[in-house]
Amino acid sequence: MANNLLFSQGIGIREKNEKDDSDDKADFKAAYNEDQALDPALNQRITYRFDRHIIPWLFGIWLLAFIDRSNIGNARIDGLATDLKLDGDKFNIALTVFYIPYILIDVPSNWVLKYFGAGYYLPGLLIGWGIVGMCTGFVKNYAGLLVCRFFLGLCEGGLLGGMILYLSMFYRRRELLFRIGMFYCAAPLSGAFGGLLATGLAQINYGGYNHWPWIFIVEGIITIAYGLVAIFFLPATPSHAKFLLEVEREAAVHRMGLDAHGATQASKVESEKFSWHWVRMAILNVNTVVLSLNFFAIITPIYSFSLFLPTIISALGYSSVKAQLFTVPPNMAGFFAVILCTFISDRINGRGPIMIGCCSVAIIGYIMLIVKTRPLVHYGGTFLVAIGVFPSSPAVMGWLANNLAPHYVRATGTGLQIAIANCAAFIATFTYLKKDAPDYTTGHAINLGMLVFSLILSTTNILYCKWENRQRLRGQRDYRLSEEDEGLLGYRHPSFRYTI
Repeated sequence: MANNLLFSQGIGIREKNEKDDSDDKADFKAAYNEDQALDPALNQRITYRFDRHIIPWLFGIWLLAFIDRSNIGNARIDGLATDLKLDGDKFNIALTVFYIPYILIDVPSNWVLKYFGAGYYLPGLLIGWGIVGMCTGFVKNYAGLLVCRFFLGLCEGGLLGGMILYLSMFYRRRELLFRIGMFYCAAPLSGAFGGLLATGLAQINYGGYNHWPWIFIVEGIITIAYGLVAIFFLPATPSHAKFLLEVEREAAVHRMGLDAHGATQASKVESEKFSWHWVRMAILNVNTVVLSLNFFAIITPIYSFSLFLPTIISALGYSSVKAQLFTVPPNMAGFFAVILCTFISDRINGRGPIMIGCCSVAIIGYIMLIVKTRPLVHYGGTFLVAIGVFPSSPAVMGWLANNLAPHYVRATGTGLQIAIANCAAFIATFTYLKKDAPDYTTGHAINLGMLVFSLILSTTNILYCKWENRQRLRGQRDYRLSEEDEGLLGYRHPSFRYTI
């Protein structure tokens, strides 16, 4: 009776047999052509179990990642710059060094994610940067800080793209963005929680290490411990999800095949093989180019906001402790905005409209920061910036992940998008310079311009996706089925539709 639960109208999944790859493809193609639909109750139960067993762990990983990456901003106003003699632009250079390995490792890391098993690989990265973060608390000079920042970037580089790719193995396309939002909301929360944590840790004076070193030491130890626990709970793929019943595992694999709409003929993600053909397809996709540039535009204000919010608030006349505490409310606003906007995006199955709306809100926020007026208005502007920029990041990543298939196309495109976007760090880390204090007009203007650029790119991609979907609906791409190998079409399959 269990198999009768799999499909509406009493359609069951075939019993598992030992098959070679060709048999797997034939079985999948037959199932796809029959247009079978999962029983809604079973589908909902699978999604609920993934939400319970995967999302909380990814939330914790991303929370710690953002805290460990941006805690240098908290340490700066608690004595780091003074103790290590970070005069001139040395602090900004230390921030920049982080992004060199971070950018270079993105695509290769996505390629090996499935090989090593994402359930081991992602927590392994967490343990690695936890060790590096802890060591940062023991540095005595500028050179030591640069070394630690370099290795921190090396360990964190494959994380974000790996998490997006990981979720795309478990969730259907119209379910994906809300799940990305459910872990990504930890980014603004880290600003709130990290500020409170740093305020407390900076009061420690022990063993010759005073104030800021304890921010790195304690937070690094917490990260290591979390990674060691997570490695025992995250499954590699739906087929390895031990918390599912056998009938649920089969259905979880099958629903991902149906959601591909012809983009893959592999019966499950483990069967897909790496090929340079998929790499070329990822690079040549219009979505990859436009949305990578779009993420570049979005991530500039996100990084500068996260790294320099304590500095911006200090410039309004508050002490270091109050500046740390005043970073909490804007970041909490960003936290709730991410959850709300990603939920709405999945409900309407649209990414571009959310991008346009959020960018518009952030633009108003930066205008408030630029205009010379009362400090309270400037502080209010930080709320609108957080509400606008933080939801835009998961939206643009989820948009590209939706429009690339199969696995290695998505792995390459997602990694490339994040690599290109993180080049913005070289701009972001030099947007707020000491010489521009206290107004920081130049930095605000740069971020404002980037958001306008994002609006243009989002509008362009919406128009392109609508046009291409119309061509496929009219049968203008059906010739590919007869002129090319259907198994190599991927997202170019006539049945595949781009998300708007």
